[in-house]
Amino acid sequence: LFPSTGFTKEERDKHIKRAGFLAGILEKNKVIVVCSFASPYREAREFTRKMCRNFIEVYLNTSLDECEKRDPKGLYKKARRGEIKNFTGVDAPYEPPVNPEITLDTSQLSIDECLAKITGYLRKNKFID
Repeated sequence: LFPSTGFTKEERDKHIKRAGFLAGILEKNKVIVVCSFASPYREAREFTRKMCRNFIEVYLNTSLDECEKRDPKGLYKKARRGEIKNFTGVDAPYEPPVNPEITLDTSQLSIDECLAKITGYLRKNKFID
């Protein structure tokens, strides 16, 4: 849907904002939207929150070490070698959310436990039965 973007702050922000804008349009047309992004900057996440009425921020609070262990594409290794610039956690910052609706530490919780936390939140807040 969107052309490939790079890793600079400007490129990441533009990508997240475009996706948030599209999610907002889909939501207004009664489409349930689930987005999964590495979005390291609060400003872009807050823009998306404002675009969507039912925005639920799920913060995957997982250590950098764990992210590097799980890297199927080898992107962290490339970033460590200097082949990728502005890579979150290596040579670019990550700004954790201030008040996410859901926080999951995937190094401590199983997939089933993560799903239970998410569905529990959705049920409690009447998004699902």
